[in-house]
Amino acid sequence: MIQYNRFTLDNGLTVLVHEDQSTPMAVVNVLYNVGARDENPEKTGFAHLFEHLMFGGSIHIPDYDDPLQRAGGDNNAYTTNDLTNYYCQLPAQNIETAFWLESDRMLSLAFSEKSLAVQRKVVCEEFKEHYINKPYGDVWHKMRELAYTQHPYRWMTIGKELSHVEDATINDVKDFFFKHYRPINAILVVAGNVKTDHIKRLAEKWFGPIEMGEKYIRNLPIEPVQQAARKQSFEAAVPLDAFVKTWHMSARLDKGYYVADLLTEILGGGGSSRLYQSLVKEQKLFSNLDCYHFGSMDNGLLTIEGKLVKGVSMEQAEKAIAEEIEKVQQIQITEKELQKVINKTESVIAFEDMSIMSRASSIALYELMGDANLMNTELHKYREITPEELQQYSNTILRETNSNTIYYHAQ
Repeated sequence: MIQYNRFTLDNGLTVLVHEDQSTPMAVVNVLYNVGARDENPEKTGFAHLFEHLMFGGSIHIPDYDDPLQRAGGDNNAYTTNDLTNYYCQLPAQNIETAFWLESDRMLSLAFSEKSLAVQRKVVCEEFKEHYINKPYGDVWHKMRELAYTQHPYRWMTIGKELSHVEDATINDVKDFFFKHYRPINAILVVAGNVKTDHIKRLAEKWFGPIEMGEKYIRNLPIEPVQQAARKQSFEAAVPLDAFVKTWHMSARLDKGYYVADLLTEILGGGGSSRLYQSLVKEQKLFSNLDCYHFGSMDNGLLTIEGKLVKGVSMEQAEKAIAEEIEKVQQIQITEKELQKVINKTESVIAFEDMSIMSRASSIALYELMGDANLMNTELHKYREITPEELQQYSNTILRETNSNTIYYHAQ
């Protein structure tokens, strides 16, 4: 059970404090309720661009890293389609340094043509390196466009196309910042060797004076239920043929999400999983094979992807995968196999909760989903799932009419 205290500042900033006196460290985690799904379809890649801009200097502090390092701290950030998260860890006695740095970033960035030019170049290089020049780098650009017709999950966090970031103006960037990076759209989590009363005083002092901003109300287009299978073939200069197939699955807080999570473990969770045992080890059709999903807040994608062994045809590989799926759909899995994946899930959750950095991040994430206490009850949701539900759900979502397939041929 992870304990925490919660309070809200007058400007709408939600603050959660997790006290842990067993460590000399403290973590300050700021989660903003903005991800790639909140971008204008004609101006994508902005949430990720901001992850870089937020380290490029704020209104009173030209360099974020230097003062933090002098206080014995380190930091990082990540952006997803759903959210943006910034976090730093430092000795607890120096925690006010983190409050000073984070509050100044929230107050306002140092918007300059120079900073924008530098970070724009960094992001464009990243786009080229990972998504244009890297083997298989464009697979997910293609898959998202194939699988989604309406929902903004159609593009990746890096952006739909390079020109969107290349053409970003200082006004575009300012508008995006003052729309999303406001106290009312943020969650501050402090974890470690701290006391709630002290954190309350620091929060009031450093974050209290920042203007609230307007509450961002998400109103995204709903992805229509897919009625027919979609397929595409591509050729590229890659070493091996790759096969990627996705199916639409439930959103993060739906019961179906937890069933899908266990289903991906049964099919593709490591060396003892069904797909690996059958198609990699026994039939030797794939050199590697994974089954996973993205944990998306809105309806996401369950994925099976792998590289084919040379000489194996796409049709042969797809047929073998279809046979494994059919087994899950027709023959109920045993209590023993189900228990095994529930135990594995339980140990993953327990392991994640070991570091204060992970705990702070989890508290912020669950608070964003509606209630931080969800992280204390989530395991029960996995334990309640039955073999019948797994079979039923696999028949519901792993339909051919709900699928998107990419044949990625080596030239």
